[in-house]
Amino acid sequence: MATFDCYGTLIDWEAGVGSFLYELARRHEHDPPPARELRERWEALQFERIQTDWRSYRDVLAASLADWAGERGYRVNEHDGEQLARSMESWQPFPDTVPALRAAREAGLRLWIVSNTDRAIIEHSLRHLEVEFDGITVAEDCRAYKPSTAPFERALREIGLPREQILHVAFGFKYDIGPAQELGLRTAWVNRKQEAAPGPQRPDHEWTDLWPLAVLPA
Repeated sequence: MATFDCYGTLIDWEAGVGSFLYELARRHEHDPPPARELRERWEALQFERIQTDWRSYRDVLAASLADWAGERGYRVNEHDGEQLARSMESWQPFPDTVPALRAAREAGLRLWIVSNTDRAIIEHSLRHLEVEFDGITVAEDCRAYKPSTAPFERALREIGLPREQILHVAFGFKYDIGPAQELGLRTAWVNRKQEAAPGPQRPDHEWTDLWPLAVLPA
């Protein structure tokens, strides 16, 4: 059994949000910083937001965008926040995602998503993934966001397998690897850019893409 983070692991989250923020920045300044710099600052603000009182992810997106824009002296409104959510619904899978998931499924591996989002948003992403999952757990289900262990705990109850039989596959260290290991899950870090580990945790596997899924035991 394999569980997955969705955005950043299956869906190209960095490209999606980076493009959105860069286009927004160009409306306000002639020569904005690189998309990576804009994205990293927004992500830090978003991470702060998800660790406060519960709000839907659409609200988190709007609030963190307003925080980010305010820091840069931009004026944004509710429409911009909604546009970020709609943008997220259109973000595309990495090139290896769909074929690797299909190969894993054909090999008998069960697949489950554990994601920091709302049902309405992830339903669009599932259309792009074009793969049948055995189940999906989103933050909205338990009113808590990773790195809280609550989404994992809910998924584990729904899956009903011993923890040692589950591998959690994720890109995000602070969102996924640490909490999954805390609960006794094996982990695979999807390190597509072959960067140094950003935290002290040491995953059981480190992959540059999702193709190793196809040879995992079912």
